[in-house]
Amino acid sequence: MAAAEIEWHMLDKSKFFFLGAALFSGVSFALYPMVVLKTRQQVSSARSTCLHMSSAILRHEGLRGFYRGFGTSLMGTIPARALYMASLELTKSNVGTAFLRLGFSDTTALAAANASAGVTSAMAAQLVWTPVDVVSQRLMVQGSNSAVLANLNSESYRNGFDAFRKIMYADGARGFYRGFGISLLTYAPSNAVWWTSYSMVHRLIWGSCMRNGHDDLGDGFRPNSRALVAVQGLSAVMASGVSAIVTMPLDTIKTRLQVLDNEQNGRKRPLTFVHTVRTLVKEGGFLACYRGLGPRWASMSMSATTMITTYEFLKRISTKSQENFTAISR
Repeated sequence: MAAAEIEWHMLDKSKFFFLGAALFSGVSFALYPMVVLKTRQQVSSARSTCLHMSSAILRHEGLRGFYRGFGTSLMGTIPARALYMASLELTKSNVGTAFLRLGFSDTTALAAANASAGVTSAMAAQLVWTPVDVVSQRLMVQGSNSAVLANLNSESYRNGFDAFRKIMYADGARGFYRGFGISLLTYAPSNAVWWTSYSMVHRLIWGSCMRNGHDDLGDGFRPNSRALVAVQGLSAVMASGVSAIVTMPLDTIKTRLQVLDNEQNGRKRPLTFVHTVRTLVKEGGFLACYRGLGPRWASMSMSATTMITTYEFLKRISTKSQENFTAISR
């Protein structure tokens, strides 16, 4: 037995997207400092602890330093989240239904639906998110100690619009898609693994509870809200742990491709994948790819927990009035 699954056709779409924008904006605000720390550690040419980096930001930039580029990031988060959620729900619904019609078991259909949804939602979101990422990350590292951040793009940006204009002038439209390929290689498989792991762990936990006779977790077919949030949070943390470790090297390379430049004959040029890898290995071996793992791990764990509980809560409150939230025996 599993907790309720609310399908795409059961949702009030306008409420789903409007409330989703508000809820996820709040989540982004709470977690943004972790993203800034991760980004600065990834582009740093020297090892620097989270505590040292945090102290330096507070000392030289104040609290504002932890929110550099947040406005730009938020502007991109809303449409990117909308694309992500729409792609996720549509793919899950269609692929799951198709697999069931072909005679596959519920478990196989669930795994296939979540894996497919993870890939398509990540690809759709990256079309919007990569340009926003390029701009916001340049704003994040601006003001940092240039002695620590080697090859940092020396351009000074007043705000997101100024950064957009200068990147367009210097690199053209392709400048906003630096690291797009590696972003897809990072996030598409990561999303597929995360959503598949989450759905399977979520189902296993509920199944174990029911087998052990812990009926106090729910009233009949409907689990109470505290148990629902607890199981969702635990499933999210377990699903995101391995994902953070596996994708960290690709995320570090992606960040450097988007933020740093290479000086050649007096001209700044975008870094290449090979050059970036060689530089990282020279700076600290393979472990250099894991700079910023602490903040990223914390950010992903908190983000996964808040995202999935917020996401499931959003689906429940966006359910059409004629469609009741019911549990489905799987």
